[in-house]
Amino acid sequence: MKQKQILALLLCALLALSFLTACGTKTEATANTQVSGDAQQTQADAADDTKAADQEIANAKDTAKSDGKTAADADTKPSADAQQTPADAADDTKTDDRNQKETTDMEHTKVKFTMENGGTFTMEMYPEYAPKTVENFLELVESGYYAGTTFHRVYPGFMAQGGEGAETPSIKGEFASNGFTQNTLKHTRGVVSMARTTMKDSASSQFFICYDTADFLDGEYAAFARVVDGMETVDAFCDIEREYNGFDRVATSPVEPIVIASAEVVA
Repeated sequence: MKQKQILALLLCALLALSFLTACGTKTEATANTQVSGDAQQTQADAADDTKAADQEIANAKDTAKSDGKTAADADTKPSADAQQTPADAADDTKTDDRNQKETTDMEHTKVKFTMENGGTFTMEMYPEYAPKTVENFLELVESGYYAGTTFHRVYPGFMAQGGEGAETPSIKGEFASNGFTQNTLKHTRGVVSMARTTMKDSASSQFFICYDTADFLDGEYAAFARVVDGMETVDAFCDIEREYNGFDRVATSPVEPIVIASAEVVA
């Protein structure tokens, strides 16, 4: 009897163990199935994302193609212009050359001064800065006015002033403080400007040549030309003995007259 009970208990234990094993297997299978389903869903989502990404790339390519076409169309016109440009540029260059020649010949007139001692210097006129001043100066040169006049004031490091002689008509002062803003020529070494009194429209025939930069004169005096050759002749004026003239702080009146023998238009 006891043996039968023991066998019955063992059988029940075996059945229970089999049941637990089956349940565990089913649970694992279910879990695996769920994981597999999630993976499948993830892969599906990834596939959809890939399709979306591919579509975006395709759209981007279409846009790039469209932009490329636009750029090509845009480049077509410049390219055509570029083919035309060399011929136009050649014509423009010829025109510029002619204009430059005319400007040089007609406006940037050069005036050569010959001193009594044989020294020479040449000025170049700049009417784009002071047209009436240049016109007046050239009229005086062509009339022979400057022959026999002197450089009566030589201030080393500053300027040499000449052209003193018979009275000549006054001209408008072509400089900024007199309402003539067109004149932006700076008073630097070699620049020629008109002398005047305290009255702004009093310039007539006297001029001065700068030895050095005198920016305090900019906008206050009518600069109109520059010494482009022979500045050493003007520098040599400083070698002549000078005496006080009564108003300059240093001796500026040459003891020996510095005489202009002639002035002539040379170009």
